[in-house]
Amino acid sequence: MNPLCHSPLAILLCLLLTITSLRASDWPQWRGPERNGHVPPDAPVPTTLASEPKVLWRLNIGGGFSSPVIQNGKLVYLDAQDGKEVAHLLDAKTGKELWRVPFGDAYGDEWGAGPRSTPIMDGDRVYVQSCKGEFRCLNLADGKVIWGTSFTKDFGIVFVGSKVLEGTARRRGNNGSGVVDGDRIYVPVGCTNGATIVCYDKRTGAMFWKSQDDEAAFSSLMVATLAGVKHVVMLTPDALIGVDAANGKLLWRLPLETYAKRHVATPVIFGDCVMANSHTFGLLCLKITKDGDGVKAVQNWVNKDLRINIATPVVVGNYVYGHGPKKDFVCADARTGKQQWAQGGFGENYSSIVVLGKNLLALTDLGELILVAADPAKYSELGRTHVCGKTWSHPAYADGKLYVREGLRDAWKLTCFNLLP
Repeated sequence: MNPLCHSPLAILLCLLLTITSLRASDWPQWRGPERNGHVPPDAPVPTTLASEPKVLWRLNIGGGFSSPVIQNGKLVYLDAQDGKEVAHLLDAKTGKELWRVPFGDAYGDEWGAGPRSTPIMDGDRVYVQSCKGEFRCLNLADGKVIWGTSFTKDFGIVFVGSKVLEGTARRRGNNGSGVVDGDRIYVPVGCTNGATIVCYDKRTGAMFWKSQDDEAAFSSLMVATLAGVKHVVMLTPDALIGVDAANGKLLWRLPLETYAKRHVATPVIFGDCVMANSHTFGLLCLKITKDGDGVKAVQNWVNKDLRINIATPVVVGNYVYGHGPKKDFVCADARTGKQQWAQGGFGENYSSIVVLGKNLLALTDLGELILVAADPAKYSELGRTHVCGKTWSHPAYADGKLYVREGLRDAWKLTCFNLLP
């Protein structure tokens, strides 16, 4: 502790500053601290983009599309090694490996082998999930298994691989990430026998409840309080659903069947609204409102032209930004769905977006890093550089560093860039 902290009030202030500092340096789960792509407001962020960002370290790693996560100076990533899906713990500053633990048999298809679900770091534990549905809670200190579940053994899910045409998790792997909230963790199991979502005690693995009869797509879960009720929100292959986080009771359901059942993007929450996107139905928004003792979901708007395929947009203020359907970057009014502008020259099918205060940092699937002002009036590019090969993985941002995973079928790498001057 800081030796200048002597009085009880000073000690409390020092602790608060320490907590704030740690929070600003963390990216512990899918799409960041709040699962919305936003860097915390007190985190250091660049306002310009160097033509050649400084490489602090780079590793050759195994296959997979899982994103790296960071907490308190430690980084976890998943990959495929010798037929297994493996969790690795690194020193985020140096890239030095501290431990590695295999946790499931590897799955591969024409795009490459390896895990596709992003781990969750939570205090002294990390939660990992394999393509074939092996879910584990590991001790962060040494990687030892604390508890786990098998989607096949415990829920009867048969993993069939890509020979089946429908694009559910049974075909392309369990890509969607669970979410921790309080003492619970919610997992997208995707069983059609009452276990689409399963809620566990995050410490012991005891099951609190299971709910619904949908398979899992590739989308990740969200937890949010909407119209006064805490929800778990999920985009399944057939619907956008909201269940009561306390007991799993279905609160509302909007059927959204699409070609090949390939729902990929994570639902976006803002206020009491839920936004979802697909190559089939476009971009739509639901408003969750009170309905007697319960809640209901009413379609607020839909823009069928914004057929955003696999990328998850971000919301800044009253506007939504994301990778558009025409290899472009788009902005729309989050209140109405009306498109504000579109700018071409953004990769092929995908961009990951990190919100850096008033700016947006997009990493395209072609490996270009682009800094754009979050300006609904016009497209304003602040910098662009090529940093890696092809990538479908969302980067992690912590303390001015960007951690980028690249690779598609082969040549997999993990690189730490310094983005600050």
